[in-house]
Amino acid sequence: MPEDIPVKVVATNRRASFDYFLQDRYEAGLALNGGEIKSVRAGKLDLRDAYVVIRNGEAWLLNMHISPYELATGFSKPTDERRERKLLLHRKEIGQIARGVDQKGFTVVATRVYLKRGRAKVEIALAKGKHQYDKRQSIARRESERDVERAMRD
Repeated sequence: MPEDIPVKVVATNRRASFDYFLQDRYEAGLALNGGEIKSVRAGKLDLRDAYVVIRNGEAWLLNMHISPYELATGFSKPTDERRERKLLLHRKEIGQIARGVDQKGFTVVATRVYLKRGRAKVEIALAKGKHQYDKRQSIARRESERDVERAMRD
């Protein structure tokens, strides 16, 4: 399979890299209903609080907000914007994620949603929470990098 498949990033969760140390990343398909794919293509979604749970050998994405598609009619109109959405992963990957979550302090967060070959994909990452002092270090590093870039520009 060629690696240079065009990808259109629809949404990113920038807060995830600030709040967590991101470890292993996985690509998962999203099971969507009706007009949800149209809203995803339009970029009307929010990943800020999205996380993954493993239940009965299946991965579920919780708390991702997808706005209803205005032109959807009848049965295709979703009832809940933050409903649980099934993630399409290989059984082996689900096992790896489950073992990672069993470790103390690890969780799985959604980092970005993108379109690949017309299909909605979500990138999820095994993550360990940062302490307050880690966040301060991230801010200080980002500001110093900004200062260096500014000095090189001038």
